[in-house]
Amino acid sequence: MSTMNMIEALNSAHQIVMERDDNVVTLGEDVGYFGGVFRVTAGLQKRFGKHRAFDTPIAESGIVGACVGMAAYGLRPVAEIQFADYIYPAIDQIVSEAARLRYRSSGDWPMPITIRSPYGGGIFGGQTHSQSPEALFAHVAGLKTVIPSTPYDAKGLLIAAIEDNDPVVFFEPKRIYNGPFEGFYDRPASPWSKHPASDVPEGYYAIPLGKAAVVRPGEAVTVLAYGTMVHVARATAEHLGVDAEVIDLRTIVPVDIETIEESVKKTGRCLVLHEATRTAGFGAELAALVQERCFYHLEAPVERVTGWDTPYPHSLEWAYFPGPVRLGLAFKKILEA
Repeated sequence: MSTMNMIEALNSAHQIVMERDDNVVTLGEDVGYFGGVFRVTAGLQKRFGKHRAFDTPIAESGIVGACVGMAAYGLRPVAEIQFADYIYPAIDQIVSEAARLRYRSSGDWPMPITIRSPYGGGIFGGQTHSQSPEALFAHVAGLKTVIPSTPYDAKGLLIAAIEDNDPVVFFEPKRIYNGPFEGFYDRPASPWSKHPASDVPEGYYAIPLGKAAVVRPGEAVTVLAYGTMVHVARATAEHLGVDAEVIDLRTIVPVDIETIEESVKKTGRCLVLHEATRTAGFGAELAALVQERCFYHLEAPVERVTGWDTPYPHSLEWAYFPGPVRLGLAFKKILEA
């Protein structure tokens, strides 16, 4: 075991799968020589060569389009989109090609593509470096969408994603790249500062996609979260003394509806927490699933705490985040209903 932050855990996952399988290649803007803007791919080119870890032009559609061709011919490409905000030029290749080819070919052409991207706020990146577009990809049949919350999960989930024969969009929360931060209930220190992370096995392990984790047991209310918001939920519940069961979804597609259903039927209440904007966010889908599966067990309407329906603010980033004040009010509302 080693103590790793999320960046180091993701780098370890890359090294392990590239060592195990010569067909795994990684590509993207600055991922080769420089090792990625967040250093997730640092050292890969030196270890595996320029033919397996290489830089691309600033052309996201071309990056993913090349991956489609590579995957069709037996490679397992891992593409880095430098920020989730830059992924939109590649939407056509992701949706119309990568997500469709297995179906279009009646299963003859699998698409083992992993598209990694830092996402969400936490570094004062403003409107073009802080978006959370997971709901767009959750809507697309044929894609899987993964969002880890810990270094341990990040490594195991990335290995599973790369080994999967279907395309996976893998979002990495920037706010906890070097964390999670101490004192998460309050505004943390600089997002670039180093903090203790978690114990991560140095060798190979994979975490199955589509399996949630109950990270805090409770009896009064179920909180569904993923990524950074898992830590916000846990810290707020502990600070306020709320007997909340916090479920880390890990993957939103496929979603572990069985674990969700079991928890909500036990607690009778459900709160959904995500950083992305509220309208048509993935929380709406979760609320619908809970209502369909657990209607007769619910003691209160499903509550949502989300980002605001506004372009991401720069100077007001911490006001945009769903935080302890808003979450505390939601706990009060749902528990007193």
